[in-house]
Amino acid sequence: MDRPFLLLGTLGAAGLLGGAFFFQWLGGAFFFQWLGWQPCALCFLQRWPHGILAGLGALLLVLGWQSLALHLVGVATAVVSAGLAIYHSGVERTWWPGPASCSGSGNALSGVDGAALLPGAGEPVAVVLCDEFTPFLFGLSMANWNVLASLALIALWTLAARRA
Repeated sequence: MDRPFLLLGTLGAAGLLGGAFFFQWLGGAFFFQWLGWQPCALCFLQRWPHGILAGLGALLLVLGWQSLALHLVGVATAVVSAGLAIYHSGVERTWWPGPASCSGSGNALSGVDGAALLPGAGEPVAVVLCDEFTPFLFGLSMANWNVLASLALIALWTLAARRA
């Protein structure tokens, strides 16, 4: 039966997504002021596979389906999650260039302040760049930890698929 692995894979994906929201919103607002980390564009992109995995796993668990095809969709989604996290980790560590839209190298608007773009906007808005490395825990960034967590999700969803 695939239920234990499927349950762990579903809870793991939901926990990762919840953790991302915690560190963005709740952490900075209520607990530790240093936690209110704003995500970059690649961080937002990495949340989608976790949401898909959590939803797919919940659907499989609630309906009790033993569909190998849907389990394999979960494996593929976990692989996409790992790929996005590896890409973001490489961008942070300058192993390869990131998207021009959120990397420091593609700054086409240098010298232009926010007031010139949005008159009356008031306070300047901080732009979070994808290529800035911010250590989170033990010298690894959140993207680096997401690589490890996504690899674990691949293993859990693969084990669930083998038993489906």
